[in-house]
Amino acid sequence: MDDTMPLTRQRREGLLTRGDEHTWYRVTGEIGDQPTLVVLHGGPGATHDYLLPLEELAAPGRAVVLYDQVGSGRSSHLPDAPSSSWTVNRFLDELDQLLDELGIRENHVLLGQSWGGILAAEHAVRRPAGLKGLIIANSPASMPLWMRAAEELRSALPEDVQRTLVSHEAAGTTDSPEYVEAMHVYYRRHVCRTDPWPAELEATLAAIDADPTVYHTMNGPSEFHVTGSLRDWSVIDRLHSIAAPTLVITGRYDEATPETVRPFLERIPRVRGAVLPHSSHMPHLEEPERFRHLVQTYLASLTSP
Repeated sequence: MDDTMPLTRQRREGLLTRGDEHTWYRVTGEIGDQPTLVVLHGGPGATHDYLLPLEELAAPGRAVVLYDQVGSGRSSHLPDAPSSSWTVNRFLDELDQLLDELGIRENHVLLGQSWGGILAAEHAVRRPAGLKGLIIANSPASMPLWMRAAEELRSALPEDVQRTLVSHEAAGTTDSPEYVEAMHVYYRRHVCRTDPWPAELEATLAAIDADPTVYHTMNGPSEFHVTGSLRDWSVIDRLHSIAAPTLVITGRYDEATPETVRPFLERIPRVRGAVLPHSSHMPHLEEPERFRHLVQTYLASLTSP
């Protein structure tokens, strides 16, 4: 990304401190009268890097905030923390503190991608008064639905790939190069279909490899083999509580299949959905112009008379 940005896209970085921990964030643009767009990255345990193109959504009066959740990226890493400390509530508290630090609790929109959408939905069901809008991108309404969809998608992989995945998962050798190679067959179908992968995505994947603590604890060894603490998570029975107008985005080839997002579309009172036809799990990278236009149109609708 070009650091020589117009005035409305100037950047400033900061650290949110809680005891011995810190959360890194960056604000692009000036916080103004329009709701600030706060972007929540996936994982859990990914980084902001693969979402850098979303800084282009900054506009006069509207800033965009990216941050690395604790345990990832430029924020504090805690590889020795007990697994029980990595909870949804921990990340909700971090988000609340960020909103207070920036003074935007009363005027913000959340865009959550993948795990970030889970976190955003959890924030929204509490009906915070300052949440003006919600964008759930490529996220499931429950992990059981996600796991069921993953099994169906896996069943369509070449048989030798399926055998490799199953054998290594049974043996507990999911860190082997053979498993990783087979895993990438799935990823190139249902996670990101661009070839080659964008540098921003490669940076995030490298960061997860360097410290997989949060990802392995809460999710598991791969997108489709969920063994972590999130495996039973669901927000379905609370979706009726979301008051903010909501946009749900998926890709045609997304690992977040129609079945995984259907509860959002059926149970959130003020909701619209969009499917990007040439995308999988990363439409902001696979169809960036279409994705950006979709989000810009939605954001404009929040302030229209």
